[in-house]
Formats: sequence, C-alpha cells, structure tokens
Amino acid sequence: MFKYIKVIDILICLQALIISTMLPVYISVPSNFNNLKIIDLPITWQVPTIILLSLIYRREVVFIAFIIYIFLGLFFLPIFHQGGSLGYLLTPNFGYLIGMYPLIVIINNLKKFNLEIKIFSFFKNGIFGILMMHLVGMTYGSFQILYLREFNTLLYNFSKYSFSKIGFHILMLIPISLILKQINYLKNQE
Repeated sequence: MFKYIKVIDILICLQALIISTMLPVYISVPSNFNNLKIIDLPITWQVPTIILLSLIYRREVVFIAFIIYIFLGLFFLPIFHQGGSLGYLLTPNFGYLIGMYPLIVIINNLKKFNLEIKIFSFFKNGIFGILMMHLVGMTYGSFQILYLREFNTLLYNFSKYSFSKIGFHILMLIPISLILKQINYLKNQE
C-alpha cells in the first residue's frame, strides 16, 4: 500500500511541475480611475511550486518527480519553459533546472529540523535556496560559455537568467509564507 501512495505522490508532484512551468506570474496593482493594472513578471510558477512541493512532500518524492520531469523534457515532450529536447542542454536554462536540486534539499532540511516551520526560518532558507539555485545556474552558464568560447554573452546571460529574475523569485516566497500555517498543520497530521 505504501508504494502506491508514493507513486501517487510522485505523479502529483510531476503534474504540478509540468503545469507550473507553463503558467506565467501576473500581479495586479491599483491604477488610476479605480482600474487594476496587470503586470507580467518574467518568471513562471515553477520555483514557487518546487518550494511548496518540498515543504509538503519528502525529499525523495520531489527528487524522483523532478528526475522524471527532466527526462520527459529532454527526450519526449517540450515541457520546459522554452521548449525541450537534448538541445536544451546547450541553453543556460538547463543550469537553473540543475540548480533546483540544491533548492529542494535546502527547503526540505527546513522541514526536517523544525517541528513547526517558523516564518523567519522559511524566508532564510528560501532566500538561501534561491541564491544557490541561481549560483548553480550561473556556474553552468559560465562553464558553457568557456567551453563554447562565447565570452561576449556572459554578462547578457547573467542579467537575463539571474539578475533580472532573482528578486522576483524571492518575492514569490511571500505567497507561500501565507499558507505556512496550513502546511504546518498538514505536517503534524502525518
């Protein structure tokens, strides 16, 4: 029975990952004359979903789901943010996908050490995890640029894939923190 529950959890995580990759993030802000202005952020819901799944499920469940997600994206379906296939290995985006693994570990360690996840610990680990994800992505991009000898794209890639998005990824910790009490309740029910 336990194995079936684990398979179901993996499939739920995989489905959430695929759907969240395709959903852009919009924020509505008040504008003049009682209207709302909708701002499109340059990120998807993938990073917040990984953080949320890491808070709810065990590390191995999220790891397996993410491995299946990468395998599907590289060999079968174009489910990544800007496509898929083996050619995706040559894009800087793939480094940030690899950077999701340290993010999963850091967020999951938060759940392991605390009986109740405190808001300060969540933000501290969340920011550290996002920084590690971007560091791995930038390192992958650097090795890629050194290997391909395209040095003029280094700053462009850093600004496009890290510097322009890291603040928005950290900003997305706020909506997750709003449901932290419910996550603590679910954790205590196990």
